[in-house]
Amino acid sequence: MRLFYTGAFVLPLPAGHRFPMRKYALLRERLLASGAFGESDFLTPPAATDEELCRAHLPDYVRRMSAGGIGDAELKRIGFPWSPEMVERSRRSAGATIAACRAALAEGLAANLAGGTHHAHADRGEGFCVFNDAAVAARAMQAEGRLERVAVIDCDVHQGNGTATILAGDDSVFTFSIHGARNFPFDKAKSDLDIELPDGTGDDAYLAALTAGLAQTLERSRPQLAIYLAGADPYAGDRLGRLSLSMAGLAARDAMVLDACRARGIPVALAMAGGYADPIEDTVAIHAATILAARARS
Repeated sequence: MRLFYTGAFVLPLPAGHRFPMRKYALLRERLLASGAFGESDFLTPPAATDEELCRAHLPDYVRRMSAGGIGDAELKRIGFPWSPEMVERSRRSAGATIAACRAALAEGLAANLAGGTHHAHADRGEGFCVFNDAAVAARAMQAEGRLERVAVIDCDVHQGNGTATILAGDDSVFTFSIHGARNFPFDKAKSDLDIELPDGTGDDAYLAALTAGLAQTLERSRPQLAIYLAGADPYAGDRLGRLSLSMAGLAARDAMVLDACRARGIPVALAMAGGYADPIEDTVAIHAATILAARARS
């Protein structure tokens, strides 16, 4: 199973910034220490090109972001200060999901050890998301003639609003988001299928809702590839989550998604999406469990 990672994922941020950027390097270290992966399993992803990005984003937005022409209000919405390193990180994150999709189509499963930047819209970023890796990757697989139909299965605790707006009206890419009803973004977009959950939702209720949503997604979309955003933030200990899943519940979630796709012969490309637990080691443990669950099925 191929894992796509680069040190560029760990963007230097001002002291006290609330985004847990260290989690990516810690995840790589934990996976290596597990013994399930060797150094050769970690591959450096390419940076997404302008052509690839512009299949999901407006050319003017890509140009302004790349050149540093983004205003203060736009950057505040994103949550990161602009720098060439921030742009490189964002291109590599999208490129890693493209690479994971190609590898999954060839081998069944692959993962981007970052990604899940589902709040980026065609013309803007927000919520720590600059370019929408799932939308960019889905469109790349279609443009390369690898497939026609994709499903985005978004299990981050926050709705994939950017994915929904970019892919609205595109029947070839099905967007499914299961998320907290009262969490960011507060003005929700319309996915092909949205399941909104009340604050405090625990394992049993979550898994029951996911069972129904996953069955409907796979039946309606009949995808040739699934892009799975395996957010760690539905966890009860997440600072930004508002749901109450245990680590065992999140492991059951991963098993449900991976097994449902495997039963139908659908390749899966994974992206890590959100995770803001304190201590950060809880987020890393959840992400690592997701990757190890996929590895066990590869």
